[in-house]
Amino acid sequence: MADNKEAVIETEKQPRSVRVVLLALMITMMLAMLDNMIVGTAMPTIVGELGGLQHLSWVVTAYTLATAASTPIWGKLGDMYGRKGAFMTSIVIFLAGSALSGMAQDMGQLIGFRAVQGLGAGGLMVGVMAIIGDLIPPRERGKYQGMMAGIMALAMIGGPLIGGTITDHWGWRWSFYINLPLGIVALLAISAVLHLPKKRVQAKIDYLGAGLLALGISSIVLVTTWGGSEYAWGSARIMELIGIGVAALVGFVFVQTKAAAPIMPLHIFRSRNFTLMSIIGFITGFVMFGATLFLPLYQQSVQGASATNSGLLLLPMLGAMLVTSMVAGRVTTGTGRYKAFPIVGGLLMAVGLFLLSQMDTGTTRFTSGLYMAVLGLGMGCLMQITMLVAQNSVEMKDMGVASSSTTLFRTLGSSFGVAIMGALFNQRVQDVMTERAGALGSKVTEQSAQLDAASLAKLPAAAREAYQYAVSSGTHSAFLLGAVVSVGALVAAVFVKEVPLRGAGAGAPSPEGSTEDAVNDSAPKPTVVETV
Repeated sequence: MADNKEAVIETEKQPRSVRVVLLALMITMMLAMLDNMIVGTAMPTIVGELGGLQHLSWVVTAYTLATAASTPIWGKLGDMYGRKGAFMTSIVIFLAGSALSGMAQDMGQLIGFRAVQGLGAGGLMVGVMAIIGDLIPPRERGKYQGMMAGIMALAMIGGPLIGGTITDHWGWRWSFYINLPLGIVALLAISAVLHLPKKRVQAKIDYLGAGLLALGISSIVLVTTWGGSEYAWGSARIMELIGIGVAALVGFVFVQTKAAAPIMPLHIFRSRNFTLMSIIGFITGFVMFGATLFLPLYQQSVQGASATNSGLLLLPMLGAMLVTSMVAGRVTTGTGRYKAFPIVGGLLMAVGLFLLSQMDTGTTRFTSGLYMAVLGLGMGCLMQITMLVAQNSVEMKDMGVASSSTTLFRTLGSSFGVAIMGALFNQRVQDVMTERAGALGSKVTEQSAQLDAASLAKLPAAAREAYQYAVSSGTHSAFLLGAVVSVGALVAAVFVKEVPLRGAGAGAPSPEGSTEDAVNDSAPKPTVVETV
């Protein structure tokens, strides 16, 4: 009787506790998403004080490399030793890296401390998604999609504005220090309210697999970061990195078949839905980060918009994405059905990118805003649904690796998107400038195909007009490629099998066509309780 009474009390307390934990998770998610955008705005000031302009790119590259390489490892650690401990450790490492970065005295120290920060950041998004996967059944998880999409939109719009404000009024070091109070609040809330079952797996960590995966991912990120900028695509250095990456990933796959506790268990890819969601996530990352890179550039260079408001220029896309994500979440929660959203999302994403590829020097802001809204509607159908379906397609014991794998594929997609779309854009801009402005045009874009507002204003009228035409031609090529790639997401979505989402009271497996694909809910259930 006493046990029943305690259970009733815990059930009554749980909704408020869940909200507290979700608030802490959203704060952590915002930290992960805001960091690069805030720091990017502060970079000119940082270089002015610390020097080391030749190493500037490594401030971002070190963080990106560490984040991508550590993401799968954090997911596996959470599955093996407990989600809460792994997540809190990643927050502590991220905050330590932030504090050290703010105290850096030269560019070398800043790069090293950014790598430490990136190691922690690799566990932030994974931890958020995996803990939400533990706490909230897939059938109910759709309610919270709008919240996560809102955080993403806020980070993209507010990041540059916040970074500029902090740098101008407090100094660039506060671009890192601002993480500390927010992170500490999240740590305290999670420590006090979140209680998950403790785990201890006897198998040893797959160090060899982790090393090979980190080497393979690092090589891929370096290829996409350096290719076409630091080194020519056909250079010996890029070819070496490609060879190392391929060899490491082939070795990783072999090791995973032998390891007792593999970093990324290959059996999760037996689920058709999980594999398809990984593909869709990769393509969504490819398209989204390419779009957020070239849309402000087009509007600043061709339409004459202010660089200060670059985040606000994306409002039509991000607003549509937020609204659609909320609607998709509500419909999924209410009906349990979700297959229509990846299909509609893939279609709208391809159409939106095709429309954006038709922009030229005469396109109005209103028209480009409508095109962006179509793209945003498509991405809103895909952003959270991919994680939801991926998590619903694996056993509870693999929730961490499912979350980290999906996050990793999206991250790799963004790296490829920025690199490949960027290469097309740069080549097209340089070709058009040479055609229209001759030697002067070639000289203007010799260092970079992307000119800031000050450089653009100094150009002669003829060269400026040629550059505007070149940018519109470059964005045409980049967005047309994005539209073609988006068709892959649409094709993948057609083959998704609509497996019933586990509900709050679900206790039976949800088969996806075979016993290996069955979702097992027999694992210990997490609880969120208030502590006195």
